[in-house]
Amino acid sequence: MTAARLRHGRASLASGFFVQGVTFALLVTRIPAIQDRFGISDGLLPAFLAAVPVLAGVASVGTEHLVKRVPPSAVLRLSQPVVLLSLLGVGAGSEMWHVAAALGVFGLAVGALDASMNMLGVSLQRAYGRSVMLGFHAAYSLGGIVGASLAWAGAHGELSLLASYLPVVAVLLPAALIGSRWYVDADGAAPVSAAGEQSPVAFKLLLPLCLVMACAYIGDSTVSNWSAKYLQDVLGSSEQLATVPYNVYMVATLLGRAVGDFGVRRLGAVAVVRGGTLLAAGGFAVVAAAPGAWAGMLGFTLLGLGLSVIVPQTFAAAGRMLPGASDTAIARLNIFNYVGFLIGSPLVGAVGDAWSYRGAMLIPMALVLVTLLYARSFGAEPARYGGGHERPRVVDVGRGGNEV
Repeated sequence: MTAARLRHGRASLASGFFVQGVTFALLVTRIPAIQDRFGISDGLLPAFLAAVPVLAGVASVGTEHLVKRVPPSAVLRLSQPVVLLSLLGVGAGSEMWHVAAALGVFGLAVGALDASMNMLGVSLQRAYGRSVMLGFHAAYSLGGIVGASLAWAGAHGELSLLASYLPVVAVLLPAALIGSRWYVDADGAAPVSAAGEQSPVAFKLLLPLCLVMACAYIGDSTVSNWSAKYLQDVLGSSEQLATVPYNVYMVATLLGRAVGDFGVRRLGAVAVVRGGTLLAAGGFAVVAAAPGAWAGMLGFTLLGLGLSVIVPQTFAAAGRMLPGASDTAIARLNIFNYVGFLIGSPLVGAVGDAWSYRGAMLIPMALVLVTLLYARSFGAEPARYGGGHERPRVVDVGRGGNEV
């Protein structure tokens, strides 16, 4: 594989992550407007929201089998336009069944997209022979910031959902289609039957990473669903200030991922994941003990910096752990993204209502700390890289021993 092809593949995949970040933020930040437009009751709304990750998990399982017949790049090339068009369908609908159908398609397409994007990311990291996975997720974080800003502008300007979504989709859809021309699949992949790596015993190796992934997303969903309410109701902030923590969290996530690959190359994945875990747990502790709104925002900033490195490195570790079946491993691991999303918000809400929201913040803190127990699963000492490629021809990310 030529260096130019790798660079083009890396840039095009980063653009795909960016587009998905914009798209997802445009959906989740306009949920109140979607609820009002379609007359979805408070009792029915959780069912609508839960349907998206459930269907995404189903699609992730389907992608595991699909990529045995077609390359992940083909799945991503098809699923990303479907995600964008289903977002447009949410804005264009007029009946409740319209939004239900659009969200159903969105969930299925997102599951295929998330799985295939991370498959390509792991294969590119393997080809590079150094950590690049965090950079892709940094592009996603940047897209999330842009999408949330566009959603705020649309809401501030009192634009309809369709008027907010249509210009964005009109720009992103052709950009995604053009960028997809340079997606790069793994070259010379090891056969999936190698050394029995598809056996149930082999995939038991993934269970610690699955637990880490679920716990990370429990933490992430806690911030996205409860940060505004926590700042306003518990820490006594104004309504305007209560909208800031999630943006601060996203900016911190972007910064953490922007420098995270450098940290992995210098210190190794295990050290970076351990540091991120302690930082995230410290962030939850600061939020739980915060005397006021600004201290609370400091806690959410620490959370963003800490959690930012865990998910990308979990995908990378899965590809390294089962090199002959990395696509299958990533598809299965991706399911626990949605498990964490489904568990996190209801768990914190239930504990907050039954006890206190300060106490509720200690639950995701404890769950994030579980990562420390399995930190060695993120790679051995040979996974350390130097900025100068000290071992330039040996690839130890993903499929060890192959040459670039």
